[in-house]
Amino acid sequence: MIELKILSYHSAQRYAVRQTVVAAQRMISIEHPDVKISITELKDWVHIEQYTPVLSAPSLVVNEKLVCVGRVPSCDEVLGWMRNVFDG
Repeated sequence: MIELKILSYHSAQRYAVRQTVVAAQRMISIEHPDVKISITELKDWVHIEQYTPVLSAPSLVVNEKLVCVGRVPSCDEVLGWMRNVFDG
C-alpha cells in the first residue's frame, strides 16, 4: 500500500500536484499491478501543520514521510519516492 497526501491550502496547487501524482500512479500500476495506492488531499491548515509549517505552497507526503515541500514535484521524483516504498 502506498499512501500519498497532497498538502496545500490553495486548490490550484493541489490540482497541479494531483496531476503529477496521478501520472506517476499510472506508471507504478503498470510496474506493480497489485499495489494499492491511496491519494488524499489535505486542505485544512490544521492538518497541513501536522506535517509542515509551509502553508502557502504545496507539499507531498508518501507513507507518512514528508518528501517534498514548497513546490510541485516532477513525475520522476514522485515515481522515485513511490519506488522507494518497495525498496525499503
